[in-house]
Amino acid sequence: MPYVFDQNVLHGVAKEAVASGRPLRGKVAILRERLSDLYPGHIAMEDDWVFNVAGGAMGQMTILHASLHEYLIVFGTPIGTEGFSGRFLADDYFMILEGEQWAFNEGDGERMVFKPGDMHHMPRGEARGYRMPDHCYALEYARGNIPAMLPFGLIDQFTSVLDPRTVVKTLRIYTHAAVGAMLHGRKPGEADGSPVVRAARAVKALLGT
Repeated sequence: MPYVFDQNVLHGVAKEAVASGRPLRGKVAILRERLSDLYPGHIAMEDDWVFNVAGGAMGQMTILHASLHEYLIVFGTPIGTEGFSGRFLADDYFMILEGEQWAFNEGDGERMVFKPGDMHHMPRGEARGYRMPDHCYALEYARGNIPAMLPFGLIDQFTSVLDPRTVVKTLRIYTHAAVGAMLHGRKPGEADGSPVVRAARAVKALLGT
């Protein structure tokens, strides 16, 4: 299956943002501007931050792109967190913009340390423990079965956090982005009346966008 993004290109852009020395919002602005040039029509240009609690770790994220096969977000925390990565049918690339991320595999006696400009690749099917010991943000890219990742990303909301507002906001943001990607990526010549396009437009109408 062809993917929109190349992780090495994304890593290069992330390193450009790090090298700028700007505060976080400035780095995110660079990411959006540069990636919208490289991948026109595929990057959301407005920040819409939402809490994310998964695997015992809490952070916040803003979505740059989401579809059934890929997502691209900025994720992090200004106060530190730690938890379980989850085990997915997707590759995950975590490109550090600020701070540090620590990680370990089962059986490891020493931690892996990722600093600004580094890329932490977690292959599909693997799981790790991780920690952001303090202020840390990263550009995160996942490719694979994205819908299968959603239960892990939301289950803590039902079992411990109990915050329906975050659930609704997360689903709204992801669905809006995924529908936009579907409409943008429809096959050349595909009629506006096709079932896929009709369904996507109906969802956009329900979302009020």
